[in-house]
Amino acid sequence: MSKSLEQVIKDICEECGKDRARLMDVVNAVQKEFGAVSSQAMDLIAKELDIHRVEVESVVSFYAFLSPETKGEVVIRLCNDIVDKMRGVDSVAKAFEQELGIGMGETTADGKITLEYTPCIGMCDQAPAALINDMVFTYLSSDKAREIVKELKKHNDPKKIFARSGDGNNAHALVRSMVHNGVRKKGPVIFAQREENGGLKKALSMSPVEVIHEVKNARLRGRGGAGFPTGMKWEFTRAADGDKKYVICNADEGEPGTFKDRVILTEQYELLFEGMTIGGYAIGSDEGILYLRAEYAYLYPFLQEMLKQRREKGLLGKDISGKTGINFDIRIQLGAGAYICGEETSLISSCEGLRGDPKTRPPFPAQKGYSGSPTTVNNVETFCCVARIIEKGAAWFTEIGSQGSPGTKLLSVSGDCASPGVYELPFGVTVKDLLQEVGAEDVRAVLVGGPSGQFIGPEMFDKTICYDDIPTGGAVVVFGRDRDILKTASEYMEFFVEESCGYCTPCRVGNVLMKQRLDDIIAGKGEPADLDYLQELGETTKLGSRCGLGQTSPNPILSTIKNFRPDYEKLFKENEEGMNPTFDIKSALSDGEGIAGRKSVIYTE
Repeated sequence: MSKSLEQVIKDICEECGKDRARLMDVVNAVQKEFGAVSSQAMDLIAKELDIHRVEVESVVSFYAFLSPETKGEVVIRLCNDIVDKMRGVDSVAKAFEQELGIGMGETTADGKITLEYTPCIGMCDQAPAALINDMVFTYLSSDKAREIVKELKKHNDPKKIFARSGDGNNAHALVRSMVHNGVRKKGPVIFAQREENGGLKKALSMSPVEVIHEVKNARLRGRGGAGFPTGMKWEFTRAADGDKKYVICNADEGEPGTFKDRVILTEQYELLFEGMTIGGYAIGSDEGILYLRAEYAYLYPFLQEMLKQRREKGLLGKDISGKTGINFDIRIQLGAGAYICGEETSLISSCEGLRGDPKTRPPFPAQKGYSGSPTTVNNVETFCCVARIIEKGAAWFTEIGSQGSPGTKLLSVSGDCASPGVYELPFGVTVKDLLQEVGAEDVRAVLVGGPSGQFIGPEMFDKTICYDDIPTGGAVVVFGRDRDILKTASEYMEFFVEESCGYCTPCRVGNVLMKQRLDDIIAGKGEPADLDYLQELGETTKLGSRCGLGQTSPNPILSTIKNFRPDYEKLFKENEEGMNPTFDIKSALSDGEGIAGRKSVIYTE
């Protein structure tokens, strides 16, 4: 006999220790079990965790992968990122709709299959791609879409459609993924031969202060995009008041066009866990959290098993490597689909079982982070660099890369190029050399750093990828000669409008107004003064927003105004009548004509 909703929720909450901070785990489990977190389920969860119902509902309503309404037993989430569109996702979408007999955002009449769009799922190098439940389907075509639906109609089990395994650990029994790693270039830091846990062994022979000094001497800066010095962040966290400290790894790489962390999580997870453990030792923490984006849930069982094996080897848990009193363990917090959780304070909110709302800074996480305790939040790639720095020494690390940006950078390259994938290259490589490396010809533009970065044209291809010239968190999207850069910028603005948490007026309203004005220009209704308007509004939005989303969301427009201004100017038309091209006289008169019951006798055209 199947358990009742009440009993299942009770069991889930007890498994999570009835810990209010584990609310994300609870609602994720309920969603997976029942296809929704219903109103009744919210009441039961609130009762079991002794919290207000509104706290549960606020979480369910915030995350894209959670829903109060029942979805199909199978949910097809088709990625409609820019790169997927460049690769023909529109025809794939049409095939899914025709074969299922429903439109996007709908569920089949029998309640079995839901079809919807989703933003970037970290598969731009093998687009078009989709998540079907937790399974990733890559290199889709309209024919493949039809085949998938035909198979689902037979058994409604995505796992039975599994046709091939990807390379490396994608073929592991706990992963069984079609994803391929796509590592095109291995560098000396992340994808090099190394001594197993060599960094951790060396770190435990040093004092925590010495470890931090070594990281500082290596001049390691955060690889997530902001570039804050890692050693300094650790120093602040260690010195902060608080008996309990936390290490959090940000594995929520939601920036469209980024997928490098996916490969690290699949193949270099040991290096990541080693780096997190070193971080815990350095700042005086015994607990780490790996925040894994929901789109990478297919890696969750595998990563859990790898953590278990490290515990069995004495590399996690109590008395690590036989060192009495050196304790550190890691738990995985699964997200639920929210781009803004890539921002560190939003990520902390999510780890605490809250909406992924940004927190006001100061205080910074180093002083008051997870559960109000000092917390260091670092990117996946950053922790990997730490482990190698301690293993090989700061001097070794600083010999790689450029003067102001030591080390290597993992670049996720996609778009109009012959060899999309992950490249580990020393900082200081020119954009021109990178384009040659990836087989990109006749390039119109390159988006460096994802939509929160900048569009650059050929006149800037001699610039170098480093913190002091062209910085990036890792995303590089190549656009060929025939691509419409302004329409692309508009689509990225739509992404930011959708992903804004809505807290700040400049971000909530500013992004909408910028997109509207950009669309007017694209439609031929613009005028030169619009560029000044967009520039001023973009700068105001950046200045007035409290988190990284609003502080970078105007970049698709601001960087194209700066670097592709002729694309705007060619859309402006001379208006001999001196009328504002965005003013529609017929529309303005329509209400009056309706009241008068007749057409205007002045404006008859």
